[in-house]
Amino acid sequence: MSKKLLLSALSLLAFAPTAAHACACGCGVFDVGTGTMMPSAEGGQVWLEWDYMDQNKNWSGTGKSDPANNDDKEIVSNFFVAGGQYMFSRSWGAEVDIPFTTRTFNTTGDDGGSASFNHGGLGDIRVKAIYSGLSEDMSTGLTFGLKLPTGDYHYAHFDRDTAIGSGSTDWLLGAYHQGELSGKFDWFVNGQWDHAFTVASHYRPGDEYDAALGSYYNAGPMLGADHIAPLLQLIGSYRLHDVGMAADPDNSGYRRLLISPGVEYDVDAVRLYADIELPVWQNVNGNQLTAPVLTKLVVGYSF
Repeated sequence: MSKKLLLSALSLLAFAPTAAHACACGCGVFDVGTGTMMPSAEGGQVWLEWDYMDQNKNWSGTGKSDPANNDDKEIVSNFFVAGGQYMFSRSWGAEVDIPFTTRTFNTTGDDGGSASFNHGGLGDIRVKAIYSGLSEDMSTGLTFGLKLPTGDYHYAHFDRDTAIGSGSTDWLLGAYHQGELSGKFDWFVNGQWDHAFTVASHYRPGDEYDAALGSYYNAGPMLGADHIAPLLQLIGSYRLHDVGMAADPDNSGYRRLLISPGVEYDVDAVRLYADIELPVWQNVNGNQLTAPVLTKLVVGYSF
C-alpha cells in the first residue's frame, strides 16, 4: 500500500519570480517528488491537495537584495488542486489536475505608496497520460500531456508573470523510477519538462525543468496507521527567461535547489501526505521575490 501511495506521489509539484520584478510563478516544483500519485496497479485514485508559498524575500543572483530594488514586496499564493488518476491497464493510465488559486499581491502603487490586490480563480488544468509499461512491476514510467490555458491572466492588477494563468498551452513531459535501497529503505527519482508551444498576449513563460531525488523509510504500522513512511528528497528546478513584449526577461528565470522532509500516513484506502520544501541554494536573474519555505498537504483515496 505504501509503495503504491507514496510513489503515486511521483506524478504531481512552484517556484516564483516579474515585470515590476514580482516573480513568475513556475509552479512546476509542486508537480515532482513524492506527495501523491505514481501507479503500481490497475485502478484509480482521487485526491485534494493544498500547496502554499509566501514570496516575501527579494533576491538577486545567489543572495538577498535590498527590497528597494524591487517595486513588488510580497506574493502569497494558495493552490487548491482536485486530482484524479485511473490506470486502465498495467501499462496505460490518465491523470487530470484541476487547480483553484488564490493570490495576494503587495506592490508599490502609482503614487509611490503601498498597494495590495487579492484575486482568485481557476488555474491552468493539467491533463496527462501515464505509460508504466517499461517494467513489469510498474516501477519505471513516462508521463506526457498538456497544461491548458484555463487560468485567468486578465486581472488588471497582476503582471503577466504574477497572474494565476499563463495564457499558454504547454507540453508536459516527464519520467520516473523507483527501487529498493536496502532493508526498509526505498528510493525514487522523478522529473518533468514544461514547454509553452502556444502563447497569448505577447507573453511566453520560460521553459521549466524540475526533478526530485529522494528516499523513504517504510516504518510499518504505528500511531493508528496501517503504514507510516517518512521521507527526504532533494528537488532541483531550472527556469529560463520569460519572453515577449508583456514579459520581463531581465527579472525572470532562476535555478534552485531545495531539501524536503515529509511523511505519508496510510489508513486503509485513505492516505495523508505532507512535506515542507526549503531552499538551500538559489540563483535568480535580476531581482525577484522568493519564498523561504513551501508547503504541501495531500489527502487521497484509492479505489
